[in-house]
Amino acid sequence: MGPATLLVPPVAFVVILCTVVLLAAALKPLAFSTRTNGTGREPYACGEDIPVRGVQPNYVQFFPFAFFFTIMHVVALMVATVPAETASTLPVLAVYMVGGGVGLLALQAR
Repeated sequence: MGPATLLVPPVAFVVILCTVVLLAAALKPLAFSTRTNGTGREPYACGEDIPVRGVQPNYVQFFPFAFFFTIMHVVALMVATVPAETASTLPVLAVYMVGGGVGLLALQAR
């Protein structure tokens, strides 16, 4: 049983788990205390008092940005990883770039 034993995944998992549990227990006194009201715990809202019921996030502006981010990153990943030496992969790259352009146009049209 030498230093290589720590590289075995189950052993490494147990060592890291124990380390995290010990660190959490050691740092617990430094954590913020939770606020409570008469009905139970209040949600954390950056120090603001918000009503617990009736708060629903609005994702209307988030989803177009998320789709744009996803489309551009898939196209960038394909452009970055296609080997330049093989000519047979260039049509695949062109399909991804055209598909990304069509996706962005569809996103813009909405």
